[in-house]
Amino acid sequence: MAKGSYKMVKNEGRIVLNEISCEFIDHENNKILALDNINLQIEPGEFISIVGPSGCGKSTLLRIIAGLQKPTSGIAALDGTRIEGPGYERGLVFQDPTLFPWLNVYDNVASGLVARKVYKERKHEIDSYIELVGLKGFEKAYPHQLSGGMAQRASIARALVNHPKVLLLDEPLGALDAFTRMCMQDELLRIWQERKNTMILITHDVEEAVYLSDRIVVMSPRPGRIVDVIDINLKHRRRRNEAEFMSLRNKILELLNFVKETK
Repeated sequence: MAKGSYKMVKNEGRIVLNEISCEFIDHENNKILALDNINLQIEPGEFISIVGPSGCGKSTLLRIIAGLQKPTSGIAALDGTRIEGPGYERGLVFQDPTLFPWLNVYDNVASGLVARKVYKERKHEIDSYIELVGLKGFEKAYPHQLSGGMAQRASIARALVNHPKVLLLDEPLGALDAFTRMCMQDELLRIWQERKNTMILITHDVEEAVYLSDRIVVMSPRPGRIVDVIDINLKHRRRRNEAEFMSLRNKILELLNFVKETK
C-alpha cells in the first residue's frame, strides 16, 4: 500500500478516566454498582487490554469511552475534551462483526462515510483500508460468503475508515477458532503498528492480552475496580513459550484468582 493512502494518527488518542463510577437499576429496582472509582490514563498510540471476571464491568467501561453509556459519576475525556456521546473519533468493534448482510465488503466499509455524508470526498480511501486489513480481492463478497475472521477484518476496516483516534475492541476475536484467533492477533498488531491508533481491547484471554498489549488493566469482580496495571515490557513479535511471557501470564492469572477468592 502506498504511504499516505490513509491518515496516520499521531499524538492523538489520550483517554483519561477520572473517578468513574456507574450504577444500574435491576429488574427488582435495586441499585447495582457496576464500576467503582475507576482512574486510568491511556496515552496516544498505546495498546491497552482490560481483563477481569465476567460481570466486572469491562464492557461497561468500554461503552463509557465509546460514549454509549454515561457514568453515574466521574469524567471520561478524549484529548482533554469530555466524552458526552458517540463520535467517529472512537471506532468500536464488537465480538459479532455486525456487518450489514445486504451490503458487500466494499459497501460495508463505505457505510460510515455514507452516513456522515463524506463518501464522495473520501471514497478514494476505501480500497486502501480494505487492503490494510487483508481483504483485497473480496470487495464484492457478501458477509455470508466470508469466514468469521474475514468478516471481523471487514468490521475493523469499517471502523478505521473514519480515521478514529481510538479503536475500541470488545472481545472481537472471542468467537473465532484458536488458529484463526492467533492469526487475527497478528493482524491487529500489524494494523496497530501501521495506523498508530490508541487500541483498547476487552478480552477474557490472558495470553492474548500479554501477546498484544503495552499494559494490562486487571479488574476485580463487581463492583469493577482496577486491581493492578501490569506493564508488558516485551518486544514484538512475542513468543508465547518464552519464560518471561509465561511468567507475566501466570502473574495475571494468579492475580485474577486472588481477587476472585478474596471477594
